[in-house]
Amino acid sequence: MRSNIKLGRIAGIEIGLHYSWFIIAFLIAFSLEAHFRAARPNWNDAVVWGAAIGTSVLFFITLLLHELAHSLVAKSRGLKVRAITLFALGGVSQIETEASDAKSEFWIAIVGPLTSLIIGFVLLGIVRGWGWTPGHEPTNPLAAMLLWLGYINVLLAVFNMIPGFPLDGGRVLRGIVWWITKRPEKSTQIAARVGEVVAFLFIFYGLFGFFVHANLGGLWLAFIGWFLLEAARSSYAQVGIAVGLRDHRVADIMESNCAQVEGYLSLRDFVDHHLLHSGSRCFVVAQNGRVAGIITADDVRRVNRELWDQTSVQSVMRPLDKLRTVPPDMPALRALEMMSRENLNQLAVVSEGKLLGIFSRGQILRFLQVHSGLGEDSHDMAA
Repeated sequence: MRSNIKLGRIAGIEIGLHYSWFIIAFLIAFSLEAHFRAARPNWNDAVVWGAAIGTSVLFFITLLLHELAHSLVAKSRGLKVRAITLFALGGVSQIETEASDAKSEFWIAIVGPLTSLIIGFVLLGIVRGWGWTPGHEPTNPLAAMLLWLGYINVLLAVFNMIPGFPLDGGRVLRGIVWWITKRPEKSTQIAARVGEVVAFLFIFYGLFGFFVHANLGGLWLAFIGWFLLEAARSSYAQVGIAVGLRDHRVADIMESNCAQVEGYLSLRDFVDHHLLHSGSRCFVVAQNGRVAGIITADDVRRVNRELWDQTSVQSVMRPLDKLRTVPPDMPALRALEMMSRENLNQLAVVSEGKLLGIFSRGQILRFLQVHSGLGEDSHDMAA
């Protein structure tokens, strides 16, 4: 998940917000506003809204601390962390590579919930030290903010420890199974399947609450279940991709029979005489007998159809010197990670200054379908 709003960097890690994060911020603020207004009718509007909004802002900080804990432990284990993105259901640390051993997986996963749990208990302890007793609402607005912030962090820790991959609890489960079986792929499959079961329980329980008890909160629970289900299935598919690409090099998968077209052709001629009548999905563009770049169907789609007659192939091609290139002996999985990290659809395979072929998401998908029988499970990767 990519950030929509960049907030800066901490310890070299980019921090950002996804637009969906404002959903949970508004839910917390409006829910607490209603609670504070009912529990403390003597508070004026400014105090009520100040406490509600202040709790939402402080929740952002504690959620960031939760994700930073994941990221800093991952960095201490030698993994590269690119960014942290906060979104509607929490946050995600974008760790570029998987943990290399079960111990690292376990500690990277569990440190987040532990951080939230510690924050929650510390805040509840502070409020208790101010004279708060369980079952009563604090009269001090600051104490009320810290109390509910403590509750939220404890709930966040409990929710994240649900053994549904890819929640932290699912990753802890994966680390334990990995340690027992010594098989990382098998442990991910088991954790993902448990995650699917947990997700279905959320969905069924939420829909039951909505339709039988007319509880609108059931819809929110069902939505969380749907999100977990999609995430678990995506994680399961990623395992299949990793297994399918393991021990393969870029040269094993790349498309090497790219057809050649002249740069002076119009896009109309290129589409009518080459793209629609060739089995090739990539085309090498030649200028003065030399390879100048590549062009694909995606490049053509970016140009209005009405302009195809006046637009040449060379004007929309991607020049060879501006393409991200990889050597043919690079591991295929590493090349795929590069594409995901840099949001690319294809890489030029170059050796000794010569273009050997194109390594693309579509080509990876076809390779997996033919050699691994993954079919639809690998669709998420190529989307």
